[in-house]
Amino acid sequence: MSKMSIRKRFFVTMRGFGILKRYCPGLAQGKALYELINSIQPFISVWFSARIINEICTQRRAATIAIYVIGVVLTNFIFSILKSILDRVCNEKESQMWSWFGKIFSDKQMSLDFDDLENAKIQHMRQEAEENLYMFGNGLAQLVWGTSALVRSLVNILASVAMTVTLFLSRSGNKVIDNSAWILIVFACILLGGFSNSKATVKENEVFMKWCKDTVWFNRVFMFFGKELYMNPEKAKDVRIYNQNTIAAKVLDKLIQHDRENQTALFKMSIFPAMANIIIGLANTVCYLFVAVKAFFGAFGAGSIVQYVAVLSRLGDGLQELMYVLSDNEVYCIHLQKLFEYMDIPNHMYQGSLTVEKRDDNEYDVEFRDVSFQYPNTGTYALRHVNLKFKTGEKLAVVGMNGSGKTTFIKLMCRLYDPTEGEILLNGVNIQKYDYDEYRSIFSVVFQDFRLFAFGLGQNVAASADYDSGHVLECLKRAGFDERLKTMPNGIKTCLYKDFDTDGVEISGGEAQKIALARALYKDAPFIILDEPTAALDPISEYEVYSRFNEIAGGKTAVYISHRLASCRFCDKIAVFHKGEVMQKGTHEELLANINGKYYELWNAQSQYYTPHTK
Repeated sequence: MSKMSIRKRFFVTMRGFGILKRYCPGLAQGKALYELINSIQPFISVWFSARIINEICTQRRAATIAIYVIGVVLTNFIFSILKSILDRVCNEKESQMWSWFGKIFSDKQMSLDFDDLENAKIQHMRQEAEENLYMFGNGLAQLVWGTSALVRSLVNILASVAMTVTLFLSRSGNKVIDNSAWILIVFACILLGGFSNSKATVKENEVFMKWCKDTVWFNRVFMFFGKELYMNPEKAKDVRIYNQNTIAAKVLDKLIQHDRENQTALFKMSIFPAMANIIIGLANTVCYLFVAVKAFFGAFGAGSIVQYVAVLSRLGDGLQELMYVLSDNEVYCIHLQKLFEYMDIPNHMYQGSLTVEKRDDNEYDVEFRDVSFQYPNTGTYALRHVNLKFKTGEKLAVVGMNGSGKTTFIKLMCRLYDPTEGEILLNGVNIQKYDYDEYRSIFSVVFQDFRLFAFGLGQNVAASADYDSGHVLECLKRAGFDERLKTMPNGIKTCLYKDFDTDGVEISGGEAQKIALARALYKDAPFIILDEPTAALDPISEYEVYSRFNEIAGGKTAVYISHRLASCRFCDKIAVFHKGEVMQKGTHEELLANINGKYYELWNAQSQYYTPHTK
């Protein structure tokens, strides 16, 4: 485990508190305040108890005893109320803590450039940071708990020192016991106990970190085979048909063997704290003997014995815990560094500042001007010298074989990526100059690998918790989902899937595609882009979408990606992609008239499935 300077640890810790303040406001402060009150309360009880015992053993003044009793009862009552309030607030915040930690990662994922989302190195950084946080509790969670431990240890040390000053100042009349060297001996024993506990923590953490490093891969494998393979209903059919459980069983056997091998590491981890506890026990023994001998020679009364014994024990606990907190701080600062490295990944895409003109007539012209593109970390071009222009209201079909660059073309137009060469223009202006979020707002897209969520149907269509019910119903009807909607028990409030609602409705792939289409319509953006929108539909539903395509798109500019050429006849213009290049452009009739063109070749290859054959 690499060492980190005190200065760097301070700045890392302060940044950690800044993140906690943003995502879990009041949690660290509440825990600190609770621990302050909780740690002071025993000292108050000890102090009053010592006074009461001393008074009973000496003058026995009833009024004085009554004052002490009332004081301790009233103080504990007030402290208990404050603790109960703070405990409830802190428990509520701490129960939400892990969810808020998850939002840290989701916020960062949403802010990353799209190409970084597909970067294996960056995703490994995220996974490593998440594993540290969720699987081992290292980092922000330890910072929360460490705050409580730090406050507790400081209160124990400061209050104990304040209440033991009289122990060393009181004189017993015995020169040996009253010798100031005893002060050094007692504190040396206490410090030795704290130091041994600190070293035990460091050694334990070193073993633990090595064990964690060795088990990272096994944890990932366990999560995959234990959760994804066995518990995911979507994979259940393949698991059973192909007996994939036999592969999983072999890997899980390997995991069990790995756990057995780790017993040695766990044994080493237990040795260090055990040795530290022996030393701490010896230190406490010296402290108790010192108090007992001094009291025996008459230095103080019986009540003071109770005070000093209790306080010296807490002084030792405070020193031990402070050393533990300081050593543990280095451990979780190292883990916080992993989180910060992920959070500090910069955005490379220029965000732009120009406002996208909000035109009442929705007149937008898009032009690809000599655009070429390579995906990051690849040596081949996905698109080469693409020149294409289309205007508002046009229906453009993009066709071609798998891997011809159709979806890449859409990703560039939506500015999920920037071109490697060339430029894309909106109304004559390079799209990189527009405000990034504003530019994306003019597109409604149904991607081939779209996702629906286990929320209400209306929320899925609106992509929001709040929505216009009338508009949702209209969009579902335009997407051809109205008949299926009639069978849903709670209408548009029906929850999809059963992840969160046992009464949730399972839907087919074709139904999901219609909901995704309704979501694109609900956004009501000037551009609507459909990437293989009928891939999961049956022939009848597919025909309905084709025949009502102009109605669905309305006056919007529509870009329709498909490898089924029969579905493109209703489009104003067709762009034929092949190996990343635009081979042909024109209407269906124009392209089909060129018998030497790629479109004619593709059309004839597919027409056999639509033309009756005779034997």
